[in-house]
Amino acid sequence: MRLLVIEDDKHLSDTVCETTRDLFEADQAFDGEEGLYLAQQNIYDVIILDIMMPGMNGYEVLTHLREYGISTPVLILTAKDSIDDKIQGFKKGADDYLVKPFHREELLLRLEAIVRRSVGGFREHTLSFKELKLNLKSRTVSIGEEAILLNGKQIDLLEYLMNNKNIIVTKEQIFDRVWGMDSSTTNTVIEVYISNLRKKFKAAGYDKYIKTIRGMGYMLSENGEDHE
Repeated sequence: MRLLVIEDDKHLSDTVCETTRDLFEADQAFDGEEGLYLAQQNIYDVIILDIMMPGMNGYEVLTHLREYGISTPVLILTAKDSIDDKIQGFKKGADDYLVKPFHREELLLRLEAIVRRSVGGFREHTLSFKELKLNLKSRTVSIGEEAILLNGKQIDLLEYLMNNKNIIVTKEQIFDRVWGMDSSTTNTVIEVYISNLRKKFKAAGYDKYIKTIRGMGYMLSENGEDHE
């Protein structure tokens, strides 16, 4: 899963990334403007956000995110510990609030709780869609009792679709999430991978759930209508 850490203290940011590395692949931003830019890509499962940063502070970043319709869960991590600060954070759209200094175990538990509420199945390391199961820990896929053999990027693509079931995700979002914004390939590779997923799922009849929304992107849809 993907984590964005927006924190101007590089040492602390590195510590957070190291603490969470068994759960997340983390990206870092060291000021509010850079953090807002990355968060707007809408490819992250959770954001850790500092408040006191030069230029654009955390409250401003969070306000802009919610105004732009980015609903990614946000954990505020800050030294500001007054009740007024916490109230302001939650009113701006934060999902949780943790005061520095913090215990490693508490940070991990809070992140687990946030992700569990947003996507489900986190503690069991499993994502589910009808009879389709994706084990995030073993990176194995099955439909009913039948194992489906997928490679690394196919699993990453499936995970992103399952985390956003019934939501249209654009090619740009898929590419940034699965291949990375700095990848040297192009987003035309997505069509190939979508086609391959459908072929893998066809025997079980699950290819029909991966829909192409023309001019917009793709969606893992529960209605089972034929894709366009």
